[in-house]
Amino acid sequence: MLENISSGQPAAPRKLHIRIITNLTFWVLIAIIAGILLGSLAPATAVKMEIIGKTFIDIIKLFIAPIIFLTIVLGISGMDDLKKVGRIGVKSLVYFEVVSTISLAAGVLMALLIQPGRIDKSRLQVQNASKYTSGATESFDWLNFFLNNLTLQVLLAAIVIGILLNYSRHRQKAVAGLSKLSKLVFKALKYVMYLAPLGAFGGMAYTIGKFGLHTLVPLAKLMGTVYLTMAIFVFLVLGSILRYYKMSIWKFLKYIREELLLVLGTSSSESALPSIMLKLEKMGCSKSVVGLVVPTGYSFNLDGTSIYLSMSVIFIAQLYDVHLSIGEMLSIIGILMVTSKGAAGVTGSGFIVLASTLTAIHKIPVEGLAFLLGVDKFMSEARAITNIIGNGVATIVIAKSEKEFHPEAATAPEYADAA
Repeated sequence: MLENISSGQPAAPRKLHIRIITNLTFWVLIAIIAGILLGSLAPATAVKMEIIGKTFIDIIKLFIAPIIFLTIVLGISGMDDLKKVGRIGVKSLVYFEVVSTISLAAGVLMALLIQPGRIDKSRLQVQNASKYTSGATESFDWLNFFLNNLTLQVLLAAIVIGILLNYSRHRQKAVAGLSKLSKLVFKALKYVMYLAPLGAFGGMAYTIGKFGLHTLVPLAKLMGTVYLTMAIFVFLVLGSILRYYKMSIWKFLKYIREELLLVLGTSSSESALPSIMLKLEKMGCSKSVVGLVVPTGYSFNLDGTSIYLSMSVIFIAQLYDVHLSIGEMLSIIGILMVTSKGAAGVTGSGFIVLASTLTAIHKIPVEGLAFLLGVDKFMSEARAITNIIGNGVATIVIAKSEKEFHPEAATAPEYADAA
């Protein structure tokens, strides 16, 4: 990270050069550009790079469960008021539902305003969507959602153990041991993150090589609408929320730029989950709030996914000239408020959610999903980036509202200065 020179004198060229070549953000950006070039110039070779991106994400996923577990257990065991744990949980879920509803409504409103589906569908590429639509009639099952979501299982186990540890006479010894283990895990993660450029390169090369930039042309209007809506949501909605708490969305985005570039390259918000948790702690959010809000948010606070889902439903309706009444649009938002929770952590789950939503409406053709498959991968970056920003903002909001935000304890220079 480039820092301001306190003396006000320009840095020596050699020092500046060293700072650039040792900057992870720089190398991730170079890797993304290299992936785009390889995907465009040698698609067959680029597709083979998928294993590099997948391997990196798989390695990162190994850290998610232990980091969530250790962060929550250490956070809760260090809290004097256990009632606060429940309050943070309830407040988080309420916040998630309110902001998710706003994001769903934003997707519908922007789709109605720009009308990305008012195009000639005969020119669109049609792909097989049967594997997503075959189970569309199945209703949303909260038990299956929990059983298939390792993050929530670890979250619940950590909360229980953290509470029990508070009442244990071996609390201090256990906390000391877990603290040492936590430092080891984060140290190992630090070294793994040096592989981030490889992960970003593999993910981007595969996406461009497999689907090709030419596939974007027929659905450029939809792509533009999705990216524009998510940008407006981030800067207007999330920016206003942060401004209320006297913080800048621009400063926060600059602070997490490495994570955003990593998500852009890998198309997965999970790839940045461990490091975003660490950064939120470094900026002053308490360990207990970070541990409770971020993992829960990855299942219940998917702002980018919500925008995409609601916009896709309206897009398909416009594509087939299906008129929707205000009541039906409100029904779409209501259905997605429940079904969108199932879009977390499972590849292709977004299409299953869309299929089940369209089936529940009984008016929009489910086969319309076939038109989205070709460009979905290019929109997944916007979804993942918006999701991670949304969860970062949610953590700051809950920490601030609970007086668990301590800039005086921040180790990140950007926020330590605000103390």
